[in-house]
Amino acid sequence: MGVDATTADAVSTRLADHTTFRVGGRARDLIVATSEAELVEAVTRLDRDRADVLVLGGGSNVLIGDDDFDGSVIKIATRGVEVDDGGCGGAVVRVAAGENWDAFVATAVEREWSGIEALAGIPGLVGATPIQNVGAYGAEVSQVIASVETIDRSTGQRARFAAADCGFGYRHSRFKAEPGRYLVLAVTFQLPQGSLSAPIRYAELARALDVAPGDRVPAATVREAVLGLRAGKGMVLDADDHDTWSAGSFFTNPVLTAEQADRLPADAPRFPAPDDKIKTSAAWLIDHAGFGKGYGTPPATLSTKHVLALTNRGGARAADLIELAREVRAGVRATYGIELVPEPVLVGCTL
Repeated sequence: MGVDATTADAVSTRLADHTTFRVGGRARDLIVATSEAELVEAVTRLDRDRADVLVLGGGSNVLIGDDDFDGSVIKIATRGVEVDDGGCGGAVVRVAAGENWDAFVATAVEREWSGIEALAGIPGLVGATPIQNVGAYGAEVSQVIASVETIDRSTGQRARFAAADCGFGYRHSRFKAEPGRYLVLAVTFQLPQGSLSAPIRYAELARALDVAPGDRVPAATVREAVLGLRAGKGMVLDADDHDTWSAGSFFTNPVLTAEQADRLPADAPRFPAPDDKIKTSAAWLIDHAGFGKGYGTPPATLSTKHVLALTNRGGARAADLIELAREVRAGVRATYGIELVPEPVLVGCTL
């Protein structure tokens, strides 16, 4: 059964306890939905009543404001992994939205389902991955998604989208384009079967593995290498490491026109992007605009391991993090004329 936190003292209503930034006010009403039926019932009932609703997953890609949330918070805690691995097209795996993403990656590697091993260590839940089209080290979740099951909250009806209809792009999807409209219930993946990884596409990962780009190695080896790389950047959750009290990368990498890219210094990173665009590195822009590792005054600073992460050094408020984000964004704008775009969802605060 689901848990209504208004009658269950064991479930904290402090939203700071449900986010990786560890900031945020209290929820007036917190409902923990442990089954798909409970999740659908709670959302459709509250939407029908036109209540103010915040749907919260793993809390790893959100910055919640300091004021109490005067509405209902629904925390997704659904579970379930259903497998059909008898076909020649690989394993077809339906995963509930509330399953832990990194745990699912570990399961995939153990079961010899390849394709997501380079996405190890990313915090959050499975249901969030198609919204952001989560990606890292040359892989994107859209490469292995077969379909996404949702509730269209504008109609209260179920809607299932094949991958081709999800509008996937760099850190983008149709679900992100219409925030709040679609509630993800489950994601179905089609994963090749075998112990070898997908081809290594990312130069840093290839160097760590001592292989050439395009090579394939045991997926378990890739997963361990990625976990090591992410840990070195403070991107693997660790309660004792304040560099991980963050939402990971706070800004997305800018996608520029050729003219915009030409105005960057010659040594600025440039990567090809769709539609004849060029992607550059937000981390490079931040660092070269004068914001190095650890920049800022506690309790909110950039990570000491990676300039792209804003971190809570203990006792930070959302306002402290927003102030730092504004300073960094303004500095990059003044230096390079590029407007950085935040990746986390901002709730009750604005940048």
